[in-house]
Amino acid sequence: MNKLKIIEETSQDLPWYKNGLKFKCTECGKCCTGPTGYVWVNEQERASLAEHLNISLSELNRRYLRQRDNRYSLIETKTQSGEFDCVFLKDKKCTVYQARPQQCRTFPWWPENLTSEESWRQVGLECEGINDQAPLVPTAEIAKNTLKRS
Repeated sequence: MNKLKIIEETSQDLPWYKNGLKFKCTECGKCCTGPTGYVWVNEQERASLAEHLNISLSELNRRYLRQRDNRYSLIETKTQSGEFDCVFLKDKKCTVYQARPQQCRTFPWWPENLTSEESWRQVGLECEGINDQAPLVPTAEIAKNTLKRS
């Protein structure tokens, strides 16, 4: 196999963002509000949240979670504007930031946001951390932090 063919094959395996993407979380809370949806939490994440809040697991389940199809998701509160806020969003800040679930920790590195430049631009319309002044996040770092769906 010649070198050119190896380079072509290697470059075809790289994602469209092979040089990285510009992002730095501003903790603005915009990713914690919007249309209704699900923030799934596993057993370990529920335990971590309960410990962080200094409450029992049963109290966490009762006050902050909803169950659907044998899975747990954070509940939401409807705002006056008709949007839905995460139950842990207060004054546009996450009150459980250190114990937040993986789904939250990995934003904006969700597969649907990384499918194309257009999908990245679309999420950038809502996420102020995606901008030209933000630091460049290398592809390896993005891969390490991409949400793995279970």
